[in-house]
Amino acid sequence: MPASTAMSPRLRLHHLLLSILSALPTCPLDHSTPTSAAAAAAATASHHHVVTTLPGYDGELPFRLETGYVAVDEEEHGAELFYYFVESESGDPRRDPLLLWLTGGARCSVLSGVFFEVGPVRLALEHHRPYDAGELPRLRYHPHGWTKAASVLFVDSPVGAGWSFSRHPDGYLVGDVSASLQLKHFLAKWISDHPEYLANPFYIGGDSYAGKIVPFLAQKISEDIEAGVRPIVDLKTIMEHCQGEDYSNPKNAICRQALDRFNEGSVDEWLRCHNGDLPYSMDIKSNIKFHHNVTTKGYRALVYSGDHDAMIPFLGTQAWVRSLNFSVVDDWRAWHVDGQSAGFTITYMNNMTFATVKGGSHTVPEFEPERSLAMFKHEMMQPDA
Repeated sequence: MPASTAMSPRLRLHHLLLSILSALPTCPLDHSTPTSAAAAAAATASHHHVVTTLPGYDGELPFRLETGYVAVDEEEHGAELFYYFVESESGDPRRDPLLLWLTGGARCSVLSGVFFEVGPVRLALEHHRPYDAGELPRLRYHPHGWTKAASVLFVDSPVGAGWSFSRHPDGYLVGDVSASLQLKHFLAKWISDHPEYLANPFYIGGDSYAGKIVPFLAQKISEDIEAGVRPIVDLKTIMEHCQGEDYSNPKNAICRQALDRFNEGSVDEWLRCHNGDLPYSMDIKSNIKFHHNVTTKGYRALVYSGDHDAMIPFLGTQAWVRSLNFSVVDDWRAWHVDGQSAGFTITYMNNMTFATVKGGSHTVPEFEPERSLAMFKHEMMQPDA
């Protein structure tokens, strides 16, 4: 690209992510066959590195960032999941919750969660300013990242997403169930390597397609807790945005036609996700039963939707929540941030809460960061069942 040619936002983002990741542990780029890079990564499997600077950010990072790999299928295929861990910035990380954050896709990089949603830094894209080849946009500190209230563990899952890889091609043959079980294995090994977080309240959260994984993973963890499997995390809450594909289509015909028209010509290709030929089995058709199982055991669940979500309208999410047939404890009401309405919420029996976020789109924290952080903090203050 000539030096005078401005980068498009898509190329600019891609360029920045590659530059940032070049500062992190090396991992293989080929997702199909074993490589020398894979062998190099194997040498540091389940090891972690503290990152103190990032390209585009002035000075040292004002938070603790750790990255690394954890082997989740070492005996059969050599699969490893890559993670970014940001320690809580509240000043009391040994008491603050530990949040496992997953992103949609499937097979999308969790970096979108780091840089656009709940992470401690954001891309400062200046649309009026041309970016020449080799020039990076700036990273700015994010005052409403969820790391203000919790330590957040971002994981590239499933294998093939982001920088997670397998040494054998068959390691990429995963689906909803197998990816969830690998995450459970990941978590057990990560906690064993970080025992100082074992007693912290543990939350699982995610957006979009992660709504398929979060409740199933929570059920599997709860089963381990009941069986006395160690290490045992202090599971508190599952938090999710949307519900995968459940009830994603509105029942109103006019609304459905409008969304169809919107999706036909105005949605660009989203390159943060792997769009190659890696297979993925969507074998969790509905997770409503997992929500029912987990919440009736006493674990809390917060399901939230942006009221401007054009992909999965909040009415569809509300419909499946109602299908649980839980009695209403606190009926539909507004919730507020700084005296202003921030959305509406309803609380059901069995610790189930549904909330809308005013102005929120498909990725609520991206466009309503202050309100989403307030919602998260409020959830953490809820008493145990």
